Amino acid sequence: MTAQRSSVFPRPRTLIHPGAFNPVRIQSKLSPRARHVRLTLQPGASLFEGLVTPLLSLGIQSASMTILGGYFDTLQYCVAPPDPRHEAVIRYSEPIAAGRTYMVFGNATMGKGMDGGPIVHCHAAIRTAQGASKGGHIITQNAIVGPTPIPVLVTSLDGFDLRVAFDPETNIALIQPLQESHHE
Repeated sequence: MTAQRSSVFPRPRTLIHPGAFNPVRIQSKLSPRARHVRLTLQPGASLFEGLVTPLLSLGIQSASMTILGGYFDTLQYCVAPPDPRHEAVIRYSEPIAAGRTYMVFGNATMGKGMDGGPIVHCHAAIRTAQGASKGGHIITQNAIVGPTPIPVLVTSLDGFDLRVAFDPETNIALIQPLQESHHE
């Protein structure tokens, strides 16, 4: 049975990052307080502006979000196949145009980019107008909310900032809890 099972279920690939091994697998910080906000993304807005504008107006610069599903007039996403140059384990593909889609479910993180400006990193499952199920990294500036508002649940991460910074183990820039906040 074991020999038969191994031929039916191939061994998953082993991922080895190019940089020095970091024994701390998950970088984390405790948020001493958090605010819970319910937003509605408005028709015609990009996913990026629909999240960033109201959150910054509330003084929220770092957050974790759940997008509860809704229609987008247009949407682009990327997938992360193995890096053909072997500089990292993965390399994002070129954007894939999905057209009009229904986002079944998405998770997003808001933080600060390397330039200090806001960024939104989002992964989601979508269904295309042709009925295909897809998923990946959503290009938030190019995801335009469709005709009906989309609900989003937000948890602010107060007390520290999420920032994009180079990670020497993976050899790519990642969102990391790095710098203490000095704002309310």
